[in-house]
Amino acid sequence: MTTEQAAPQGAPDVTTNADNTQLWVERTGVRRYTGRNSRGAEVLIGSVGDEASFSPGELLKIALAGCSGLASDSALRHRLGDDVDVTIHVSGMADDEQDRYPALLEELVVDLSALDAAARDRLLTVVHRSIEQHCTVGRTLEAGATVQLTVTGER
Repeated sequence: MTTEQAAPQGAPDVTTNADNTQLWVERTGVRRYTGRNSRGAEVLIGSVGDEASFSPGELLKIALAGCSGLASDSALRHRLGDDVDVTIHVSGMADDEQDRYPALLEELVVDLSALDAAARDRLLTVVHRSIEQHCTVGRTLEAGATVQLTVTGER
């Protein structure tokens, strides 16, 4: 049985995002979805433990780490070169009672041995500031966001 609900007055247009990229997921099997964007990218979404797919919680964590990487990339490249190796590990355990992640931990791994102490401290300050100011995912998680679901018939 399908429940249909009209979009509330003033509801946001969920077909596009700020850069006009469309995002959607399609069911591809039992507890299996494929996330897609209008630029042709896709990601497999499934339950924890499903082979060759990300769980939604893993995607949330990957989005945070990727956003931090993109936000800090310019500063890291500027001071360490265009070929700088950067890895960002991200983790966080779900609180099953609240069905949420109460804390997420990131570790940005980059070789800073070529910098003296003062240059290292300056770079770390710039990296932290860049992430705090420009990582939309982190800023959204810290501030919280409203979520609105509308169930409709086929488009």
